[in-house]
Amino acid sequence: MDNQRFHLTLSTGGKPVMRGWWPDLATAERKYLRWISERGGRDGAQITRTDEADGGRVLKSWPDEDR
Repeated sequence: MDNQRFHLTLSTGGKPVMRGWWPDLATAERKYLRWISERGGRDGAQITRTDEADGGRVLKSWPDEDR
């Protein structure tokens, strides 16, 4: 299993300020939700979860585009 398959990025002002990688989707999802609750209050915060095994495809992004 690829230890860096699922990638999270926290960006503010369009610049990455924090990154993390996890081998399985369940762990990456828990981290994604935790990052939203712990760090989502920063001005201009954006959190994305990508699948590096699928060419870096964005699986989720917060806030979503409807906000």
